[in-house]
Amino acid sequence: MLEITIPEVEQFDEEKEEFVTAKAQTIKLEHSLVSLSKWESKWCKPFLSKEEKSMAEMIDYIRCMTITQNVDPSVYDRINMDFDLLYRVRQYIDEPMTATTFSNLQKSQGRRVVTAELIYYWMIALNIPFECQKWHLNRLITLITVCNIENQPKKKMGRNAQLSRNARLNAARRRQLNTKG
Repeated sequence: MLEITIPEVEQFDEEKEEFVTAKAQTIKLEHSLVSLSKWESKWCKPFLSKEEKSMAEMIDYIRCMTITQNVDPSVYDRINMDFDLLYRVRQYIDEPMTATTFSNLQKSQGRRVVTAELIYYWMIALNIPFECQKWHLNRLITLITVCNIENQPKKKMGRNAQLSRNARLNAARRRQLNTKG
């Protein structure tokens, strides 16, 4: 979870013709499958694509990530003006949130578009409980990847590897039993 504070700002209210101070507000954000699903249902396009998001789309994703209740809508307009806050949110979205790493991971799916529905399908197929939809999205995807790797059938040993393994086992048995064959 990321907690950000939108600073206090003084603005001119043209209707009342006076300066108004908008108080600072702290909001809590969670980059999760729930927030991804909310955003995709509104924008009808995948969030996890390489396509650059507009400022309106990013601000709306921050709105979807918000778990703080009763946030004044004008707070999101102020985020739009604070590039440091936007940078912190982007960094949080990109964090792995896990110590698990993968080496030699094959990209067999190529450039497959990942949507919320596809991630929900993976959760169902792998019997991952729906409570995990509130996890940081990168952590959930790592869990899905681990489940896929662990569920793959074990690779058969090659003929040469079998022969050398059997030779090592036989040699160890001969030494243990003090025999020549």
